[in-house]
Amino acid sequence: MAPRANFPTMPPDCPAFPLRLTIDAAALADNWRALDRLSGSASAAAAVKADGYGLGARRVVPLLWDAGCRTFYVAHWAEAAELLDLVTPGSVAVLHGPLSAADASFAKSSGLRPVINTLAQAQLWQAAGGGLCDLMVDTGINRLGLAMGELADPSIAGLEIDTLHSHLASADEASPLNETQRGRWLGACNQLPHRRAALANSAGIALGEGYHGQLTRPGLALYGGVPCSTLAPHIRQVAFPQVQLMQRRTLQAGDTVGYNATFTASAPMEVGVVSLGYADGYLRCWSNLGTIRAGEAELSVLGRISMDMTVLDLSAALDLAEGDWVTIDYALPESASKTGLSQYELLTSLGRRFQR
Repeated sequence: MAPRANFPTMPPDCPAFPLRLTIDAAALADNWRALDRLSGSASAAAAVKADGYGLGARRVVPLLWDAGCRTFYVAHWAEAAELLDLVTPGSVAVLHGPLSAADASFAKSSGLRPVINTLAQAQLWQAAGGGLCDLMVDTGINRLGLAMGELADPSIAGLEIDTLHSHLASADEASPLNETQRGRWLGACNQLPHRRAALANSAGIALGEGYHGQLTRPGLALYGGVPCSTLAPHIRQVAFPQVQLMQRRTLQAGDTVGYNATFTASAPMEVGVVSLGYADGYLRCWSNLGTIRAGEAELSVLGRISMDMTVLDLSAALDLAEGDWVTIDYALPESASKTGLSQYELLTSLGRRFQR
């Protein structure tokens, strides 16, 4: 077979996707400062896993660093590797820990801090030479972390623990499990030497000083999510998805829109098609429900969301031209209430075609 011609992977002047995700850098920094302040004597870290909750980790980490954040958490080693040139050694910890000797070796050579979740991970880390690590203790969420009965194992006694973690299962509601988990976490803190202790995620910060330890781990609230009403006055929207209008058209009374004809025009009307669909994370739950703004004008979504296209009512913005940019209504608490999606899903489902 003849070899394929050596074409460039991307033409030098290839047009960008007609979608962009505008990030309010000042709002992101203000959210971190507010969460750090609400953490009292503890310092606020930042969860930047899942590509900075969908906003672009390489974009948000420098902004958070400039705001004063000095500790960052990702889930995977590959996520951490993408941030090594942005922060000082030891600033990034990997929540899923080492699954192999290669992972442990990579952590040692790169200055990343593993979060140890199992006895096997503790042994891998010590076999690689050990050093500073974090330790996750399961106190009731039954995901990652050592069981309380494993804390006396000799492989744990040899660890040099920077931060002793646990994770709340129900921090966003008034659940007795919160206090149960706090008691178990404090018991682990009393049992194991460590430099810092951390329990609270974004919602956990609002539970008060007894949940803070020396480090809190906000994630969602940094990016404009509001997991509990207590935080609402302190959190600003950060992410503003925008899209270009591709086509205008005029509907007549009786015309239908989109797959399965779920919208019917009752009178002549102007509509527009934007380059946005469920492949971009604008899911079908927004069908006949979402709104998009052109300046102060509110444009309703008409019909069913397609893979790459959404149709809008242009009645309130008759001067909108093909090629103009419009902004998707995407305030996270309100959007979650409308769609039934979690605020986490709304952020992390935004697709790769959005320029960040």
